Amino acid sequence: MNSSNISGGLSSALNSSFVKHLARQRDLIVVLGVIGILLVMIIPMPTFLIDVMLSLNLCLALIILLVSMYTNEALEFSVFPSLLLTVTLFRLALNVATTRLILSQADAGHVVEVFGTFVTRGNMVVGGIIFLIIVLIQFIVITKGAGRIAEVAARFTLDAMPGKQMAIDADLNAGLINEEQARSRRSQISREADFYGAMDGASKFVRGDAIAGILITIINVIGGFIIGIAQMGMDWGEALQTYTILTIGDGLVTQVPALMISVGAGILVSRAASQSDLGSEITTQLFSRPKVLGVAGGMMLFFALMPGFPKIPFIFLGVSCLAAAYLGNRRIIEEAKAKELPAAAAAGKPKEERVEDYLHVDPMELEIGYGLIPLVDVKQGGDLLDRITMIRRQLATDLGIIIPPIRIRDNIQLKPNEYRIKIRTIEVGKGELMSGAYLAMDPGTVTKKIRGIPTVEPAFNLPALWITESQKDDAEVAGYTVVEQPAVLATHLTEIIKHHAHEILTRQDVKGLLDNIKESSGSVVVDELIPGMMSIGDVHKILQNLLREKVSIRDLLLILETLANIAPRNKNPEILTEYVRNALASQICDAYKTDENIIPVITIDPNLEAKLEGSVQESEGGFRLAISPADVAKILDATGEVVESVKQAGELPVVLCSPTIRSQFKKLTESNYRDLVVLSYNEITSGIEIRSLGMISLT
Repeated sequence: MNSSNISGGLSSALNSSFVKHLARQRDLIVVLGVIGILLVMIIPMPTFLIDVMLSLNLCLALIILLVSMYTNEALEFSVFPSLLLTVTLFRLALNVATTRLILSQADAGHVVEVFGTFVTRGNMVVGGIIFLIIVLIQFIVITKGAGRIAEVAARFTLDAMPGKQMAIDADLNAGLINEEQARSRRSQISREADFYGAMDGASKFVRGDAIAGILITIINVIGGFIIGIAQMGMDWGEALQTYTILTIGDGLVTQVPALMISVGAGILVSRAASQSDLGSEITTQLFSRPKVLGVAGGMMLFFALMPGFPKIPFIFLGVSCLAAAYLGNRRIIEEAKAKELPAAAAAGKPKEERVEDYLHVDPMELEIGYGLIPLVDVKQGGDLLDRITMIRRQLATDLGIIIPPIRIRDNIQLKPNEYRIKIRTIEVGKGELMSGAYLAMDPGTVTKKIRGIPTVEPAFNLPALWITESQKDDAEVAGYTVVEQPAVLATHLTEIIKHHAHEILTRQDVKGLLDNIKESSGSVVVDELIPGMMSIGDVHKILQNLLREKVSIRDLLLILETLANIAPRNKNPEILTEYVRNALASQICDAYKTDENIIPVITIDPNLEAKLEGSVQESEGGFRLAISPADVAKILDATGEVVESVKQAGELPVVLCSPTIRSQFKKLTESNYRDLVVLSYNEITSGIEIRSLGMISLT
């Protein structure tokens, strides 16, 4: 390999390394650029360097204008206000540098000379008027209009922020978006307000730049005229000619880029409702209606026939518009035919569906008959969707889980006023409402009976009556609790979710809850527990055990800390669940105590309790009671007698027993008495008084 190849390879490697280094130091390049702008104002620059910087200024202005036109949303060019300040400062620095050259050397470089000579064409008055018109267009029309648009946009964006935030919260509560999407949308709203506010202030830079351009031009002409006569020995005509041309050239070479940037600013702030780039939207919205083009073409041909009007321009425009109208009309007809062909083909054969579509299972479904559609339709005054949103919020507070979105669909196989609630396609509840009626229930304080259609309240299976709207006031006066149809359905749905919360909670939901703990309270306890001591599946089982007995898991941090303390010594889910319940004792007692800090309970006969404790056996699947079927029947019968007597007394049946058999007794009675609450002695906190309502005994 010869030396030239080696040096070439080395040079290529160095160049590549240098380019990569520059790419990594982009922030430093910008900083040095701003410092360089300040140096241009102070240090005299040669005319060659001034030509380069003036050309760079023109190039930057063109790039900014094109980016503004091709931007779909204003926030895609959010750096524009800061960039506007930087390029304005650069332009003013060039004004200072060229002014120094004009006044000291009567020469500001080739670019300034070409602009001045080309535009004025030897006529200083024409050049001055053109320069003044450009400055006035920028100052009065474009900059003022763009500033006003930015000011109004900033004001309306700030005014609309609360409503947009509420809309985001509503979508989040309805399950339409997740937390990450909500944060992203909130951030975008905040950035929009900041952007339009910054644009409102940045427009003042351009306005000041236009004023500075006029003043600098006047100073250059007057100062140059004086210097040319007094110091350089020019006659007054030569001095005026020289310095006026240079000054106008200097003004134009800086104000033309300023005009481009002002137009870019106006385009950017005026495209609030845009969905694509400016060129696509203009051609789509302005030239997409053949009738408009046809009428315009006809009017142009009419003007061509008027005496005194130039024929060729109007005929050319008229024919062009008519041709565009004809082509546009043909395109619309062809698109309509193209849409009709697939539609006709689809009508002739059944729609081909993907088999994978049948694999999707909705977490929750609410099927309604056609008679209940008005309850869901907002246009008909239905508020069921709002009620469901409130249910999801309330259950998030009560149970500590996020209920997945509930799919509502009509089912013609149901009766008109019937509804059915499903969890993962399995029916878990149903009911029937009476159209136009109210549900009246006797809370035990009714003073006067009213007539109605007997029914059963679906959520709690209580006797009730369907009454008409005209009977509503009389029923309320008589002491009945009157409920409207959407409230009946919403209450039933709420109770269904509470009873089946452990089925609704998935491992993915648990993962989301753990991630939320990491964000809000830190990741120490989560990282300590998972995956070293327990898996997400193990935590999922514990949370399901708690929800099965309607124990809220909202204080998830306490639950995780308890598991982190106990899991190293014991991995049994049932035992871990009992420890967590003990940690949540205050919360559990608060749910069942009276205002006097009393919990009315049903106790278990000590002999029976001892017998059950002795029959607890640990198996591979957990713990179980090793008792005969005959004993099971006796225990259930004895429990049923006491529970019924407690219910008739108007009290909630709560069984209090030993921690050893609490979970086993709950399993034993769950099939017959699903709502029976079973507490252990360890779950009763200090300050809570126990009052016995009865005892479960086999004797």
